Amino acid sequence: MPLLHEYICTATPGRRVLEVYDADTYLDDAATLQTAEEQVVAGERHHLYLVSLQPAIKVQVSIRIWDTVPQVPADAEGHVPITIESRTGTLVVNELEFGPAGETTLPRPGVYEGHAWWRGRQAAGDYYDSYFDQETDDWTPEQTRSYFTQCPTGEHYVLDLAHVGGPDPLDGNQAGR
Repeated sequence: MPLLHEYICTATPGRRVLEVYDADTYLDDAATLQTAEEQVVAGERHHLYLVSLQPAIKVQVSIRIWDTVPQVPADAEGHVPITIESRTGTLVVNELEFGPAGETTLPRPGVYEGHAWWRGRQAAGDYYDSYFDQETDDWTPEQTRSYFTQCPTGEHYVLDLAHVGGPDPLDGNQAGR
């Protein structure tokens, strides 16, 4: 099962949310976001939400394309099955409050299936919460930023995917007819 493609970026989960979506298919979906809040990652074919326990500490997002999707590592905090379709062959990692954090060109457009898994989510959330236990009333914004950059545990989300087919055909409305 060779690794065909890997993309890694760092992003801040403003309002605790990151998104991954096809470059031409951004769809906001409140019901899917609510599902992601319950199970950490959820999507609706063209758009995935990743929900952190904190809004201020940078996290790492990896998108890995395999010939065959590997097993979830034993030390993963959690995982869910995912599907994402990319008509353009480009996926965007988006910070909900700040805009795109990066994008990657997949080996080919189409439908990808696999799983999302994560580690460090709980530790980063606990570290963020510990900020509120500090005497921070007279802290400068720089001191607060410094506190968050010193988080000892990295939060990491991994999308392990394999290509399973071409994109679905466009219907008349999608094709501009």
